[in-house]
This record gives sequence, C-alpha cells and structure tokens, in this order.
Amino acid sequence: MRALTWQGRESVRVEDVPDPRIERPTDAVVRITSTAICGSDLHLYSVLGPFLTAGDVLGHEPMGIVEEVGTEVSSVRPGDRVVVPFVIACGSCWMCSRGLHSQCETTQVREHGKGASLFGYTMLYGQVPGGQAEYLRVPFADVGPVVVPDDGEPDERYLFLSDVVPTAWQAVEYAHVPHGGTVVVLGLGPVGQMCARIARHRGAELVIGVDLVPERLEMARRHDITTLDLRGGDDVAAAVRELTDGRGADSVVDAVGMEAHGSPVAQGIQAGAGLLPDALARPLFTRAGVDRLAALHTAIDIVRRGGTISLSGVYGGAQDPMPMLDLFDKQVTLRMGQANVHRWVPDVLPLVSDPADPLGVLDLRTHRLSLEDAAHGYDIFQRKEDGAVKVVLDPAAPPAHGGREAR
Repeated sequence: MRALTWQGRESVRVEDVPDPRIERPTDAVVRITSTAICGSDLHLYSVLGPFLTAGDVLGHEPMGIVEEVGTEVSSVRPGDRVVVPFVIACGSCWMCSRGLHSQCETTQVREHGKGASLFGYTMLYGQVPGGQAEYLRVPFADVGPVVVPDDGEPDERYLFLSDVVPTAWQAVEYAHVPHGGTVVVLGLGPVGQMCARIARHRGAELVIGVDLVPERLEMARRHDITTLDLRGGDDVAAAVRELTDGRGADSVVDAVGMEAHGSPVAQGIQAGAGLLPDALARPLFTRAGVDRLAALHTAIDIVRRGGTISLSGVYGGAQDPMPMLDLFDKQVTLRMGQANVHRWVPDVLPLVSDPADPLGVLDLRTHRLSLEDAAHGYDIFQRKEDGAVKVVLDPAAPPAHGGREAR
C-alpha cells in the first residue's frame, strides 16, 4: 500500500510499504478514506526526529471503511464507516474504566515511561504505524473505532472525532469555564478553533482567540470569536484585562504548546538538538527544558486570580522552568494531558452529527489533497502558507502536486 513515511528532519515521502493485516483476534483493518495532518504531526516533522526511525508511517486522524475484522471483534463489521481515535486503548483496564483512556495500562509504553500507545507517534508512544496511508491496522477494534452513519455526508463532518473535537472538548472541560464567563484561547490552529467554538457553545459569554495568522483570525471571527492579532505587537495581557474589568480571564486554554513564538533561544536549542545524533538528542529532549514556553507564560499572566489554565498544546521537555511563585500566588488551577477521546465521544458525536453543525466542523478543513501530495500538505501547513488551517489527505484522489518529497 501507499503511505506517508518520515525520512528525516522536515523530510517526508509517500512510498510503498507492506499492507497491514490482522495480527490479533481483536484487530480490524480499515481502508482509509480521509486522514488529516495534525499540528502535533509538525512536531514530528521538525522537532522530535530523535524518536523516529526512517520509514515510520505517520498520522493519527483517520477514518474509513472496515475491510476485515479479527475473530473476537463484534462491535464493528466489514463495510462499517468508522472514525479511528488516535489513542489506542483496551477499554477495560483500571485507567480506561475511569475514563483515562490516554493512560491505558494495557497499551502503556512503560519502556519510555509514557501513557497509552498512539497511532503514528514515535517510539515514545509505541511506534505504531499511523493512518496517513491507504490502510490501517486498528488494535482493540471493539473499543476504538467509532461507527458513524454512511449517510452521504462528507468525511469532514465526522473525521475530527479522531482527535480535534474531543481534544478541544476536554480542553474546555478542563478549563472549567463558568457559564457566562470569559475564556482566552491561545493559538487558533485546528484545536484552538474548536476550543473557541466549543466554549461558546457551552455558554461562555466572551471568547477571545489569540493568533498572528490572518486566515486563522478570520476563521475565528466567522464563529463570533473576539480576536487579538499578535502581528500588531499588542500587549495581550493588557488587552485581556481591558476586556475583563481588569481581572483577567476566568479560563485560558493554551492550544499552542512548544511551537509558541517568542522564545528564540529555546527555538535555537530545539533546532540544534534536532541536528544531533539520536543517542545524544534523546536525553536532551527528555531531560532538558527545550520547550518554547511563551504561550504558557502568557496564559499564567492573563488568567485571573483563582482561574484555571488548560493545556492542550503538546509540550516535550521534562525540566522546563515554571513560574511557581506566580502560580501559587494567583491560586491557579492547571490541568493538562492527552485527550481521553473515548471518554468524550458520547458528548460530541451528537453535535457533529447534528445537521445544524453547531460546532462548525464543516468549516475547519481548508485543503483536501491526495495522499500522494502529503509532502506538499506538510510543507504549506508548516509554513502557514496558502491559507492552510487544516489539511485533509485523500488516499483515493489523484495527485495534483507531483507527489514530491518535502524538504
């Protein structure tokens, strides 16, 4: 089959790889009809190369049609249209039974001290082949795949159940936004866009989105989000306080993570670590503070006293300096973590299925490209060119950009 593979720092290529097959009686094989590029895929593309091997298949936001199931699978069958959550969870361990599927004790990657295995996301999370491919092997197929209607609706109505919508739902849940309250969303990429819409849907009176990409700001404004444009050099903290009677926001969602602008020294460390041999770079990433913390420090600054910060953006360093005095003095609650996708599907499936589209899932994808053009998709998404906010790949579509390798 054809699949998008990692080849090196900012180098990906679509190539022939072995077809997936049923390996355990609880597996299914899904023919992929749509698979999205996630912002966290860009971490693999540019930063986390020391934890990848050339030829690794990327991607963790797929959906498609079930082709084959193992002998112990009963909840899905061939022909079902399904969305595949990015977390691989057994559904029955101590953690799963408490709604913490991203900490599944059955698929947990103990070798690296991490939580549940994830599709297409480095050796730290199990080095499981991902979904930017024609086919995908899905473990624990009675638990993971979400059956959605084969109703003629475009895949994008349901695709974002794989990651974006439940990740944003958890972020807003963790942010503890009071009804009629104020929330600031830092970063208006796909997850940030959905965080802002979900916060509005759940009763926030004022939702403020912060970014510097014109297309992202315009998309947010279409959904009644107040925006702050970083390109003008505005003082975000002062602007937020002006909008909140001087207190700051009740809640802040950091939907940026380690890709935040504003920390050039740490950015240089990340780039340098990416050029080191893997054996030297891995300890630097896991034990040294190499993250760009500009967004997190901004969140701490703009949240009101007694407020809550929710982190949905990915952070990679293990020893980042934290302003503990400010956090303690302001009595801030801080919540974070990989999305427990399975936990939130019952809440969000009715919303994405609603013909009224209350979360605007049909207004998120900006590009639909052939899988063969995946390298081009990564390139424009990384560079924020051509208005790329969310790129979806179609394994069945013919290439339009020559299937060139991105470098």
